Formats: sequence, structure tokens, C-alpha cells
Amino acid sequence: MNGSFLIILLLLALAWFVLVRPQRRRQASQEELFQSLHTGDEIVTAGGLYGRIQSVRDDELDLEIAPGTVVRIARRAVAGKIEPEDEEEPADEPEEEPAEAAIPESES
Repeated sequence: MNGSFLIILLLLALAWFVLVRPQRRRQASQEELFQSLHTGDEIVTAGGLYGRIQSVRDDELDLEIAPGTVVRIARRAVAGKIEPEDEEEPADEPEEEPAEAAIPESES
């Protein structure tokens, strides 16, 4: 009886570490994202819309998705924040043309 109780206890502990714990981490990171949203941030919604936040209210955001087009979305619809890319990207170096094989010219 003690052996089977120990196995059940180990299975519950395994389920906790595999299922519950990662879900709580994801939920905490999502909540952190929701709290970090400010006017001017660029975001992507769960539906795939990209835009810039115009105003933030309790559970709603006004999102400009095109110049002059503002939509109201739920804060929970935000899938991610778009981080600004570095302005100073390394310039692409011109591709070098492969050197032609030196073919000796025949002297006549």
C-alpha cells in the first residue's frame, strides 16, 4: 500500500512540474506584458494586427493600425510588444565577384 501511495505522490509531483508550473510562468509573463503597455508602444494583437497604442484605459486600448485609423481593443488581446530595431544596422558589404581562373594566353 505504501509503495502505490508513493508512486501516486511522485506522479502528482511530476504533473506539477510539467503542467502547472510552466503555465503559471507564462501567465505571470503575460500579466507583466499587460502592465508594461504604455502610449506609443508598438504591439501585435492575437488576431495579427500591428499598431501603435494611442491611449490606455483600464481594460481597453486605442490602437492606431493605419494613419487616421484607430480601433478599440481589449488589453487581453495583445499578443506581444514590438521592440524597436537598432537604427545602426551594419551595412551589407558588396558581394565580391568570384575571381576568374587565370588562363594563360597562348603566344603565337
